[in-house]
Amino acid sequence: MTRILALFAFFAFFAILSSMFEAIEFGPFILWTHLLFLLLGVWLSTEFFLRLALSAGLSVQHVRDHSWHYAAAFALGGRIAAILGEYRVYVRDPVRMLVFWDGNFSFVGAAAGVGAVLFLATRDSRTTFLQWLDVLLPATMLGLSFDWIGKFAAGQAYGAPTDAFWGVTYDVPHVRYAVPVHPVQLYYAIFYFALTFLLLVVRKHARRAGAETLAGIVTAAVVTMVFEYFRGDFVGMVFATQLDFLVLVLLFVSLGVLAVIELKISQRAMRLYVGALSALLMIYLVARQWVSLPTMELRSTQFAALLALLATVVYVVVHRRRYPHL
Repeated sequence: MTRILALFAFFAFFAILSSMFEAIEFGPFILWTHLLFLLLGVWLSTEFFLRLALSAGLSVQHVRDHSWHYAAAFALGGRIAAILGEYRVYVRDPVRMLVFWDGNFSFVGAAAGVGAVLFLATRDSRTTFLQWLDVLLPATMLGLSFDWIGKFAAGQAYGAPTDAFWGVTYDVPHVRYAVPVHPVQLYYAIFYFALTFLLLVVRKHARRAGAETLAGIVTAAVVTMVFEYFRGDFVGMVFATQLDFLVLVLLFVSLGVLAVIELKISQRAMRLYVGALSALLMIYLVARQWVSLPTMELRSTQFAALLALLATVVYVVVHRRRYPHL
């Protein structure tokens, strides 16, 4: 980790020096700065992931035997998530979806793609998906720290205007502010790098599977809810009421209850449970149009963080009830 810390410090300093350059030209070639840091993060996080898996006693043979599947899931997941995040841009210019070298890539989406392959691989395995999540999450946090450094260097996901002395000024057309803005990308980079070390501490003292996953997702979700208020770029917004959040929490709790009792009830009872839950949800969605309640405005990233937090808590609780020995 000492080597990784040195690399992080060096590339963070390089990003600060190159924060005016979205791309660097080498004759006929163009090197996107975000892509440079992204590739570095992919390399380091992959090595970190494999080492964590081996130290946890997990077999990485499936990963090695199906490396192309994981690579494809990583690339597709990252690209699809990036397109969905800026769907307005791609709706206006659909051909741009095929320009995959433009540097628009979501590391979170890429990690989700790898997680999807791991989920399928662990269905018939002695190890559970949550055990793999416990090693995938710290590696993802490390990769995200370099990803956010790249965004800072390229002027992507920039912050809101600030009078603080650490504000930075971008001289690039896609940044809509000509005044100093919050270096929110560095906020995220430093946070994710610190969280990587925190998860290693949690890992050392954990007694049950899911400790790293629970600590990592909950911490990241809470910090994301805060840091997103310092963002100044355009992103999709979600308008929700307090009742919406209450219904959302109840929905996840209900799904958790279903996962716990599914082995104790008949298939017919389970179908009735799911049907009743779906009917109640549809009734609420229809009736919501006529309910006048004060709404709050959230960035789509904040809403996604909330969903991830709820889903993680429910999944870890259900997993521990199913596998009390892990």
